[in-house]
Amino acid sequence: MDLISSLNKEQQKAVQKTSGPLLIVAGAGTGKTRTLTHRIAYLIQQGNDPSSVLAVTFTNKAAAEMRERIEALLSQQGDAEPNAFPMIKTFHALGVYMMRRHADRLGLTKYFTILDRQDAMSMIKRAMKKRDIDTKMWEPRKILGAISHAKNALESFESYEKNNQGPQVSIVSQVWRAYEEFKKEEGTKDFDDLLINTYELVRDHKDIRDYYRDRWQFIHVDEYQDTNEVQFKLLQLLTNPATNNICAVGDSDQTIYTWRGATMRNMMQFDKDFPGGETIILSTNYRSTANILDFAHSIIDKNVVRIPKELIPHSDFPGTMIHSYQAMSGGQEANWIIKQLWKEHRDNGRKFSDMAILYRTNFQSRLLEEACLHAQLPYTVSGVKFFDRKEVKDVLSYVYGALNRKSASHITRAIQFPKRGIGQVSLGRILAGQFDQLSGKAAASYQTFVQLLDRIEETAHEKAPSELLTMIVHESGIRAALIKGSADEQERLANIQELVSYATKYDVIKKELDEDVPFGDSPTQSGYDASYMPNLERMLEHISLMSEQDGLRDKESQDAVRLMTIHASKGLEFEVVCIGGLEQGLFPSDMGNAADRDSEEERRLMYVAVTRAKEQLYLSHARMRTIFGQQNFQVPSEFLSDIPEDLVKWHGMGMTLDSGIDEEADEDVPTTYLDW
Repeated sequence: MDLISSLNKEQQKAVQKTSGPLLIVAGAGTGKTRTLTHRIAYLIQQGNDPSSVLAVTFTNKAAAEMRERIEALLSQQGDAEPNAFPMIKTFHALGVYMMRRHADRLGLTKYFTILDRQDAMSMIKRAMKKRDIDTKMWEPRKILGAISHAKNALESFESYEKNNQGPQVSIVSQVWRAYEEFKKEEGTKDFDDLLINTYELVRDHKDIRDYYRDRWQFIHVDEYQDTNEVQFKLLQLLTNPATNNICAVGDSDQTIYTWRGATMRNMMQFDKDFPGGETIILSTNYRSTANILDFAHSIIDKNVVRIPKELIPHSDFPGTMIHSYQAMSGGQEANWIIKQLWKEHRDNGRKFSDMAILYRTNFQSRLLEEACLHAQLPYTVSGVKFFDRKEVKDVLSYVYGALNRKSASHITRAIQFPKRGIGQVSLGRILAGQFDQLSGKAAASYQTFVQLLDRIEETAHEKAPSELLTMIVHESGIRAALIKGSADEQERLANIQELVSYATKYDVIKKELDEDVPFGDSPTQSGYDASYMPNLERMLEHISLMSEQDGLRDKESQDAVRLMTIHASKGLEFEVVCIGGLEQGLFPSDMGNAADRDSEEERRLMYVAVTRAKEQLYLSHARMRTIFGQQNFQVPSEFLSDIPEDLVKWHGMGMTLDSGIDEEADEDVPTTYLDW
């Protein structure tokens, strides 16, 4: 069967346009991933070396899905598995890959460690303490955010001080300097460094730049609207100017991460950044009903800064009405939402996993969770990451500490659990390198600890990741410390066992292109190292770079309603979607600095929320809501007035937005499933 025969005309055109710059404007539900993966498979089918293809995206989940789809497409065409495979990575994983290969150019060891959000915050607090800056007067989270924002705008602390004003500038700069000193001492990097250092590596070393330009002849970028300045400039440097073969896929209407540094500019200026290209718009929507799309259009059409397009439903069936409910309180609103989901399950046979409740801010989840528990509705909440659990981080600290002995944070964590007779004074001497000042007991314990790290480092090469973790759990004394403990400690041990189970996924793994190939060598000429270290490296990278959506993969098998912020829902789809809290000030939000508010971004966020729904959409708001301990009178969101009147049925409190009478005004809203 022809590879592209199943695609529509717009998709086929995008797949077959393989030379020169190409911008694919892919609206919600228009087959973005399908088009991108078919294009990569088509390039390989046309005789291009798989190793000449690079694809970058934003989540491990998206990268894994792309790989699986490409493998399936090539298999369907009867193509033998190639001896190399396209490089498919997240931006951060690509940075880790390149930085490890060229660690010497950056003054690093290959096994530098990556600070996750919690570790970075701890180091920021240490930096503040070193500079005698009060963490109660100056919030560490905001300081870290300011540093991150400045770094992704490619500012140094020198330029940051020069280009900004205000009392916080001096504070941020002082902390930033100390923070960088700590990272250098410990041989560690944070998430922002993975992008910035990679950009600097390619920018400053012509031989490295030429090598990758020659290798990756076809570059693909997923979710291009989410790229920031440093990601854009890295892509520019990697793109071979002789061919300019870069394909960017995105949707300006789904730019919802400007607060993280994403910029609309990259989508809007693509033709100027990569001249001589073409723009193809995918407009056929295969996800949502016509009624849902009509509402989505009415939302987004009010925005000025966008690439104009209109989504056309694949099916002529208009779909069911949109339902909007006005509650007296947030609790009543939550109960109404849960009632609708039970109805969908009971009357329409929906699986709970096909339903989602979306909200603008995390605090809204509390009432919804309470309502779910009351009604015995199975649910999961996104954002709580398994790998952030203390016991999981404890076990992994032994691995990180063994591979990078300069990482004081991981060494400290590993030494402290389980307890081994090394107190704070002795720990301080160890971290300062004053080993000759340790007492006899502390010196003996530390020597035993170092020997354990040596065995871990050796075992990391010889044993599969799950076997390595099993060895750590036993030989470190972690298992012995927990196995006879309280119910809480038993649960912690169960989580550690789950970590070992997770590691089995990396015991045998297909190696991606270039994984063990020395710089400058051909992947088809070099043999792979028989060591298990590449497997372990990949596992540690995936854990370090795990995003909210990646965490959802572990919950996909559960038949439970998904509760999540709208930001976390991006890229997902559900049969039934409920959007709560549609009130002025809450959604659209007026939180944060007034100067930083972007009304168009709030509309894009609503557009993303609406287009997650395939069949049924429920909207709700409350007249009274308790926020930060105060009960407030709420005004319905302006987004509700955008719904075409012939598409919506209003419920609750006897009033529509036009003050019309609702025949269901006096309906009783039950509080438990038994009442229904």
